[in-house]
Amino acid sequence: MMLDPARSYDLIGDVHGCALTLEHLLDRLGYQKHGGVWRHPSRMAVFLGDIIDRGPRIREALHIVHDMVEAGQALCIMGNHEFNALGWSTPALPGSGQQFVREHTPRHARLLHETLTQFEDHPQDWHDFLQWFYELPLFVDAERFRVVHACWDAGLIEPLRGLFPDGCIDEHFLQASAVPGSFACTVFDRLLRGTDMRLPHGLTMTSGDGLTRSFFRTKFWEDDPQTYGDIVFQPDALPEPVARTPLSSTEKDNLLRYGVDEPLLFVGHYWRSGKPAPIRPNLACLDYSAVLYGKLVAYRLDQETRLDPHKFVWVDVERPEVLR
Repeated sequence: MMLDPARSYDLIGDVHGCALTLEHLLDRLGYQKHGGVWRHPSRMAVFLGDIIDRGPRIREALHIVHDMVEAGQALCIMGNHEFNALGWSTPALPGSGQQFVREHTPRHARLLHETLTQFEDHPQDWHDFLQWFYELPLFVDAERFRVVHACWDAGLIEPLRGLFPDGCIDEHFLQASAVPGSFACTVFDRLLRGTDMRLPHGLTMTSGDGLTRSFFRTKFWEDDPQTYGDIVFQPDALPEPVARTPLSSTEKDNLLRYGVDEPLLFVGHYWRSGKPAPIRPNLACLDYSAVLYGKLVAYRLDQETRLDPHKFVWVDVERPEVLR
């Protein structure tokens, strides 16, 4: 999907159903609502996926983003939550041994619960949005900058581009992802969820969201990491003895690299906290946990080829007043 290289863009992190906060951010960025659509005279919004799930106004958030995209005022890529919704609602291929691409387990149900509940009285609307999710590319390479929800893996993106030049997948590719280890499965997992590594010695961790995992999320850009602690990239810290554990040469070889000389890259997904800032001169994560009363963050991109720390714009998400 080609974006006009001369244009200026506002890249926006994971919305997760925070529609009012999104409107506050668009207002702060100088967008105005005309004819029911948020517009800017000279800029365009680029959403990094995960519009749905968790938040209080998921349907409203989807309508804001969808209407901007339809009007040519925005572009939106797919996040892992949109992929999850498609997988949940799509029958698996016959003979695959499962009923849906994404099995209806209690854990999967919990992640989608808010979305499905908020659309209960709007089934046609939900059906239309599911169809629209197929129009969300998995990645965008605008040459001077790139966007992907979680991780840019050129070794997967190049063959994917051969199959889907615009980055938009179809139902068959979605169904193929139900086969563990398949190309489709690997693509969705890496691009939309990022890289991970198994915890050593069979350890597990229970994260802040209550899910127990035997893997931890890893950076895909460190140049010369030595320990597990050097590559962890998630809100939950590793236990101290694990963090100090040296990486084996095999583990180091298996790590991805995103070189400092590559184009600007924008990702969401990782639940950052603190003051928004570049991770490296060419890499920014714009997910600052808006739905957990963090920040909804944008980066105002003009013609620069290195990130400017002063061009992050955000809205702090206030906790609702507790009724006494």
